[in-house]
Amino acid sequence: MGAAKLPLHRCRLYTFVDTAYLDGRSPKAMTEQLCEGGSDIIQLRAKERTEADIAELAESLSPITEAAGVHLVINDHPAVAQSLPSPFVHLGQEDFFDRGHRHVTDLFPDQPRPLIGLSTHAPGQYRRAVAAEADYVAVGPVYATATKPTAAPVTLNYVRWAAQNIALPWFAIGGIDPNNLEDVMNAGAERVCVVSAVLRHPNPMEACLAIRRRLPA
Repeated sequence: MGAAKLPLHRCRLYTFVDTAYLDGRSPKAMTEQLCEGGSDIIQLRAKERTEADIAELAESLSPITEAAGVHLVINDHPAVAQSLPSPFVHLGQEDFFDRGHRHVTDLFPDQPRPLIGLSTHAPGQYRRAVAAEADYVAVGPVYATATKPTAAPVTLNYVRWAAQNIALPWFAIGGIDPNNLEDVMNAGAERVCVVSAVLRHPNPMEACLAIRRRLPA
């Protein structure tokens, strides 16, 4: 049995094992570093892989996150998430609403559903996520980011709106790094998703620790 995971409202640091940013490094070794660095949530994102490949990779990472008490989120593939000990999936607007879904139970009508996070880029999308009964939402991209090159930044304005209006646990995401983290937090964010600032760092564990220390307890 692994360590207990924090409830979502107490999670602060959300990081990624994004296969496009591993640069030949081992996904398992990266997951270990992110866990040791204080990540509360790690998302597996592998846009260029098949679902079968992602399922195999998820199975190899799940024992690491379970032992560390870290949530493992699967990007884009609900069926893969459902096969894991602690099912958890993240979907974009195009992967959920644009496919005709209106409520999270649409994905799993005949079985217990995993935890589900939804991306939002505007207040109206947040309201739809609430109606869909998502467990958390991502707010962004705050800044321009290579991980979503076609997405227009929502700027700190949406972060400020989120801080005043969003009741669900929410995570600011998109181009967040140590240089702008203070601005994002001053706008009201208490939880952040960080991708390249950690994965492109020579020591991802140290990068995580440095960011985690600046977030609320």
